Amino acid sequence: MIDDPDELPEAPDNAASLRRGWTTGACATAAVKAAVQALMGREPDDPIPVTLPAGTVTHFTLATLIRDGDHVAAGVIKDAGDDPDVTHGALVTAEVRRGLPGSGITFEAGEGVGTVTLPGLPIPPGEPAINPVPRQMMRQAIAEVMGSEPSDFVLRIGVENGRKLAERTMNARLGIIGGLSILGTTGIVVPYSCAAWINSIHRGIDVARAAGITHIAASTGSTSEAAVKALYDLGEQALIDMGDFVGGTLKYLRTHPVGRLTIAGGIAKMAKLGQGMADLHSARGAPNHDWLAARMAEAGGTSADCEAVRRANTVLEAQAYAAARNLPLADVIASAARLTATALLANPAVTVEVCVFDRAGILIGRSR
Repeated sequence: MIDDPDELPEAPDNAASLRRGWTTGACATAAVKAAVQALMGREPDDPIPVTLPAGTVTHFTLATLIRDGDHVAAGVIKDAGDDPDVTHGALVTAEVRRGLPGSGITFEAGEGVGTVTLPGLPIPPGEPAINPVPRQMMRQAIAEVMGSEPSDFVLRIGVENGRKLAERTMNARLGIIGGLSILGTTGIVVPYSCAAWINSIHRGIDVARAAGITHIAASTGSTSEAAVKALYDLGEQALIDMGDFVGGTLKYLRTHPVGRLTIAGGIAKMAKLGQGMADLHSARGAPNHDWLAARMAEAGGTSADCEAVRRANTVLEAQAYAAARNLPLADVIASAARLTATALLANPAVTVEVCVFDRAGILIGRSR
């Protein structure tokens, strides 16, 4: 990622009419249900009915089914609808075999599904990265098939090419090694909601807290992240890739605090935060040049300086003008951003600072 321009996918104008999709958890549940039916000697339903957490029922097309002695493997193609989901089109599989009597439902990580290695996540270390809601969905699906019969099964969940796809996620930083997570709280993917990104922010904070880390840095992109990491010699678990979701990050820290938070970003995004914006995406608004002119005055600029900033095409151009006149505009913007962040956080137990970096990763502004 880079700090400017924005790196998050921008929802199109017709976002409200976009087609919804299904989570990996819902797809895995469908595969599990079909495999259990086949293992019990029945012909699997196709399409496969799956009960979502809200109680509604949706149907999935069976893509693969392999019977091999004492186990059955079934697969469903992940359809994320119109969302730019990294797993869209991936084959989600479930290999099912009988477990020991009385063992209940046991989960394993198949090819492409990661294993949890760090504390702080909803699943303890050593377990496959299959989240609690998908696990419950799979248990319910098996109960629908088995009725009152014993349900002792081993479920091996996989995602085709999941190890490679996981490189495009934040799993490794969260301590999820070897592949993807099986996610979902509703079973439904809402296009451009960026729910997975926000969930990763929350889990990153949880992992940092569980590791006893007291200073974390939330960055808007890779340039500012690398710079703040070097500035404070922070470890990987102390780094939160928040993108444009500063509001969501701060609200989660309100109830899951750490001792110290550094917000790191480019000057344009920090100017938007200073103006009071909690979502820093370009589609949510642009920095106000009258506001910038007022900050220039605060930095010690003359009326001519303020007018020059007001006429600037971009915040970067305004900053270049201020730097040429040796005026601390970036410091003033950082301090304004800190005030907004402190108000959004609303937890005095967390010490907040804001660092502004240029595109080369050089520190150009810092909050007072």
